[in-house]
Amino acid sequence: MRATEPPSGPIRVVLADDHAVLRAGLRALLQAADGIEVVAEAGDGESAVAAAVEQAPHVVLMDLSMPGMDGVAATRELNVRCPEVAVVVLTSFTEHAKVRAAVDAGAIGYLLKDSDPADLVSGVRAAARGEAPMDPRITRALLPGGGQGQGVRLSPREREVLALVGQGMANKNIARPRHQRAHRQGAPQQRLPSARGARPHLGRPVGP
Repeated sequence: MRATEPPSGPIRVVLADDHAVLRAGLRALLQAADGIEVVAEAGDGESAVAAAVEQAPHVVLMDLSMPGMDGVAATRELNVRCPEVAVVVLTSFTEHAKVRAAVDAGAIGYLLKDSDPADLVSGVRAAARGEAPMDPRITRALLPGGGQGQGVRLSPREREVLALVGQGMANKNIARPRHQRAHRQGAPQQRLPSARGARPHLGRPVGP
């Protein structure tokens, strides 16, 4: 299970986005923040996975639309190869289909590129603590009727993820199927473990 305590040293971050100018801006923003270190950049999903395997970051900021392996596929691959890494999707997309794909792939949080810089920094810190930063606009997109058109129904998986996001549960536990989480905690398979000491986030701005 991913630790919920902050890292003892700097928070190590990998930036994955196919726009070099945006990566440069994100690097400058995060490097100026206390206790955050950008250890690698990647312009596509395959490079992002390789960088995470090599650098063992605490957090990967992942764009969704990249050439070759996109952010959804990269997130899914990271959950297999580096399940201890917290993947936070950072994108300009708010469509329900893209949100649910990122969540199903195992992203711990979902932030938008037009977020306030302070919220981005806070989101990285929250993810490193094992919490689940999510822009309120994304939360609304996952609610019934919040996607493209009315009457969008949540799948059982999406309902479960929304509940876990609200509890601030760590990425590795969100990504793991329900029965596996219970089994790894030594609980009966039909029971879902609670997140001890977690703070509710659902539908609220990211905290410091």
